[in-house]
Amino acid sequence: MFVDAIERIDLFTRPLHSIVRLYGHNEVVPGSATLFFVNDQGCAITCKHVAELVAKADSIYHNYRDFQGARRDVIREKDAAQRISKLEVKFKLQSETIIRVRNSFVGCVDQYKELSIDMHPTQDLALVQFKGYNRLLYGSHATFLGDSSRIKPGRSLCRLGYPFPEFTNFRYNASVDDIEWTAEGRVTSPRFPIDGIVTRLLSESNDITGIEMSTPGLRGQSGGPLFDTNGLIYGMQSATRHLHLGFDIEDREVLVNGRKSRVSNYPFLNVGQCVHVDVIKAFLRERGVTYHEG
Repeated sequence: MFVDAIERIDLFTRPLHSIVRLYGHNEVVPGSATLFFVNDQGCAITCKHVAELVAKADSIYHNYRDFQGARRDVIREKDAAQRISKLEVKFKLQSETIIRVRNSFVGCVDQYKELSIDMHPTQDLALVQFKGYNRLLYGSHATFLGDSSRIKPGRSLCRLGYPFPEFTNFRYNASVDDIEWTAEGRVTSPRFPIDGIVTRLLSESNDITGIEMSTPGLRGQSGGPLFDTNGLIYGMQSATRHLHLGFDIEDREVLVNGRKSRVSNYPFLNVGQCVHVDVIKAFLRERGVTYHEG
């Protein structure tokens, strides 16, 4: 049903690859998200929660570097362990705290001198503008739905994104105690579509701001487009909601592999939440960004 639409959407939908290092660990944690371009001027949109991590990358690393400098000053003191513990509190470092993030915008532009990020004040939406590039690496651009009254419960729509970070072109470099991108390894992640039907329109303060889908959006699909069979954009994947169904089972005896066992189960329905197309278009208009309707 969505075969041709996916091919059209793929031309301007791109992955954001990220590698993360946590405090106290040398392992590299890969992650991915999605963005899509709204015109041929290097302007794309993604989720605010994705853009925030991109925007904070430098400050996160600077905080860790400042901690490293302070730790070097006390490492030879007799009470070094106690002092380092105080420094960890000062710099807000705990186990699993992110200390380094590196991002790679795959297949977007050949290079850029500046990355401008503008976040929506209330919705999970952000505008990303690449500046100082020589050549665009994406083809085409999004065409947004002109008549949003067509968004009704029961309509089949699809989302496209990059939920599975299968790239391997990274490493931990012990000589500089940092994580980095490499020229070796796999540089791509597979695109992944997931379809469903509109279940409800979501509102805030009497304004429709979101679209609920019958199927969940996967984590790395955040920022990916929601579209119909013609490739028209209806919204953007933002989050997954977990609706408690109430069919709870507590301490019930069942047979598991031929043996009696007592189990409990609290089922939830996982549904997708998307930013509504009208919210996206209004935000682009306010920021003076060119976009296209169909």
